[in-house]
Amino acid sequence: MFPITSRALRAAGRLFAATAMLSAAAALPVIGAPAARAADKYPARTVRLIVPNSPGSTADVVARVVAEGLGQDLGQPFYVENIPGAAGIPGTRQLVSAAADGYTLAVVSSNHAINPGLYRNIPYDSVKDITAVALIGTTPLVLVVGAGSPYKTAQELIAAARAHPGSLSYGSSGKGSVLHLAGELLKSKAGIDMLHVPYKGVNTLMTDVLGGQINAAFLATPSALPQIKAGKLRALAVSTPTRLESLPGVPTLAESGVKDYAYDAWIALVGPAGLPRDITARLQQAMAKALAAPKAKELFAAQGFVLKSGNGEETARLIRDELGRSQALIKSASISVE
Repeated sequence: MFPITSRALRAAGRLFAATAMLSAAAALPVIGAPAARAADKYPARTVRLIVPNSPGSTADVVARVVAEGLGQDLGQPFYVENIPGAAGIPGTRQLVSAAADGYTLAVVSSNHAINPGLYRNIPYDSVKDITAVALIGTTPLVLVVGAGSPYKTAQELIAAARAHPGSLSYGSSGKGSVLHLAGELLKSKAGIDMLHVPYKGVNTLMTDVLGGQINAAFLATPSALPQIKAGKLRALAVSTPTRLESLPGVPTLAESGVKDYAYDAWIALVGPAGLPRDITARLQQAMAKALAAPKAKELFAAQGFVLKSGNGEETARLIRDELGRSQALIKSASISVE
């Protein structure tokens, strides 16, 4: 054995220290790697998907189909949580208060753009406090009357309203709702006066249309289709610029003489303001796959829901445009809920 001198010990110590420093430096990127790759691993846990509407609503049905598709593609559950009431404001408030990390999202509908024209003290900005991720699609509306109604076409209904101003009624699911604004737009475009009868929900509205207690109503296509197919409701016209695949024999209101009439509801996926672009892009890609799935396309087509994919910029523009249009319509019709 060679003798171990003090000089050798000092040299060995210096070598050990240098080796330790190099090892520590080499280990640093490994320690920092999970943070750098966090976005690449999104989602790493369950995602909360808020629906500011009641269970069974069109937005809820759409959200559950989307949640299933997103979960399958991204490998983590998307849990749907309904927070209904107050025109969707409480649910949306929870969204905008959440961290912008992609683990709290929401499926919002037209009320998101209508509310600022109706309520003075909304605790968020409907444009600035969200990140528009993707447009999912639209819910066309259909103008209906009961099966026993004397009106066979939209032209006949409009002619009767012109001949007897204020004597015919139309119902909606509440003041300031999409169905209410659709009726006000019809009154404005057709130059007629009809009495608005607000209800607390679609179910009671549907009952009175079926029974003839009110003369007409706009209904969302998913709600109206079963009753139309059963012969209990008569579809006079659809609200869209072109005819619907689900109701090919029903003309548009524009075809029925109401020039430039177009109004439907929309549904979109949004997140809190500041949602990272890479997470937004990942959600958009997964959304496109979810909506292209045969099961989703078949279900939506059967309900009359029209898929209309749109990226974040297009969706943000839609929300801004709808906000302006809704506010103008609310002001011209003097609609107030407060």
